[in-house]
Amino acid sequence: MKFVLLIVVALLLALVVFLWATTSMPGRSYRGVLPTATREQRALAEELRRDVVALSAFAPRSTYAPHELRAASRYLERELPAKQEYVVDGVVCENLEIEIRGTTRADEIVVIGAHYDSIDESPGADDNASGVAALLALARRFANQKPARTLRFVAFVNEEPPHFKTEQMGSYVWAKRAHEKHERIVAMLSLESMGYYDAKRGAQHYPRPLDLRYPKTGDFIAFAGNFDSRELVRQCAGTFRRTTNFPCEGAAVPEVIPEIGWSDQWSFWQFGWPALMVTDTALFRNPHYHQRTDTAEKLDYERMARVVEGVGEVIKELSSAR
Repeated sequence: MKFVLLIVVALLLALVVFLWATTSMPGRSYRGVLPTATREQRALAEELRRDVVALSAFAPRSTYAPHELRAASRYLERELPAKQEYVVDGVVCENLEIEIRGTTRADEIVVIGAHYDSIDESPGADDNASGVAALLALARRFANQKPARTLRFVAFVNEEPPHFKTEQMGSYVWAKRAHEKHERIVAMLSLESMGYYDAKRGAQHYPRPLDLRYPKTGDFIAFAGNFDSRELVRQCAGTFRRTTNFPCEGAAVPEVIPEIGWSDQWSFWQFGWPALMVTDTALFRNPHYHQRTDTAEKLDYERMARVVEGVGEVIKELSSAR
């Protein structure tokens, strides 16, 4: 009996150590009533709404619907003009990007990416027109900056099934090319489902054992990566908390928790680069995830605008090479 008790105690201690090591982040998450939105935040919210509405109109955006996928690509290439083309099942697929060349450490590259495809039959407003709208807003705001490190803003194709976690995934194709060119990726942020918020207690869920640690309200943004990316996760969550009046949580957990790799950051891990997901947690909060009801009016653009501002501060720090 004592032996069994010792085993139970040891397992509980191991769980506590695991949760502390993977979820302890610098600073404190913002709590309380959000400050009144500024004029800039309200304008950004409208900008985000316009792009989400426009992208959601092309549905579904997948190789099963090549006309809609192509239309979404044409919408994005106006601001992300560089293309990487490849063919999947006879359909031409495109990753689209724009580069802001670094000044003093141009060989060090920070990638900000978001997938623009959607699951079959879904408008994909949150998953992932929201991430792409954030990508476009951030690319516009950094267009005239002179960062120390090179910034690349990339819209990836084919994140959703049946291409998910295969070599046909747009982010995998992009990362493989970068690897073959011996490029030095120092950080990657995957903007994944960023627009759905629900402040009701019980609205938020988690894969176990993370449900023991995090809030039960779905009113925060999360920075989530694998354990090898823990320093990047801590840096990004710490910067966001320090600069932004908005709730923020972070986690860097082993990939035995499979959900931690459910976006384009997974592709960058395959080549040994630090990468994380910036997310509203998607299916763990949003009941419309992968449904026909994932539509533009379900999103909270004012909250999303605050998040995008905070992610902008994160990118500033990552690209400054301090």
